[in-house]
Amino acid sequence: MKQKIMIDMDDVITQGGFLHLINEFLGTNYEMDYFKEFHMQDVLPDKEAFFKWFVTKNMYDYCTLLPGAKETIEELNKYYDVYIGTSYIFRDIPVESSVVLKQKCDYLHKELPFITPFQYIFIYDKSLLDVDIKIDDKPSNLTNCKRNLMFTAWHNEKMTDEELKELGIERVNSWLDIKNKLLNQNK
Repeated sequence: MKQKIMIDMDDVITQGGFLHLINEFLGTNYEMDYFKEFHMQDVLPDKEAFFKWFVTKNMYDYCTLLPGAKETIEELNKYYDVYIGTSYIFRDIPVESSVVLKQKCDYLHKELPFITPFQYIFIYDKSLLDVDIKIDDKPSNLTNCKRNLMFTAWHNEKMTDEELKELGIERVNSWLDIKNKLLNQNK
């Protein structure tokens, strides 16, 4: 029986779409390292106006795959039961966020065609998922499994090795790190 892996989507497989829309809306050139907290939208002076505009856009039109993500996930899919576990709900607009669900489905179908829609899990509280391995950038999502891999992102890069060890989390900085940790053992 294969082990089950849940892989987060935003800032683990993809990057840049939400930041692009914030910059477009504000007329700014923020980079990822400007943000220190998980919710980028907290820099917005008028969140209501932004999100009214945001739901008319598709942030995945501006996303890129992180280097090595596609190839590594395709290889992982041979040795593990891979699931893409992702939330489409924005805390500021929970009901209106439903437009993001279709955008995520379309993006995954286009960019990761070897992952079927039966392998998509749209969920806000990932602690509910019972899998063997989780790969996520948000430490609070890394619970209820045997192995937790935290993908380094702007909002978690300052977490120390001691903090991560206390939480039972291993840091990964790239898809090459993931490949080395999860695939080299299978060859």
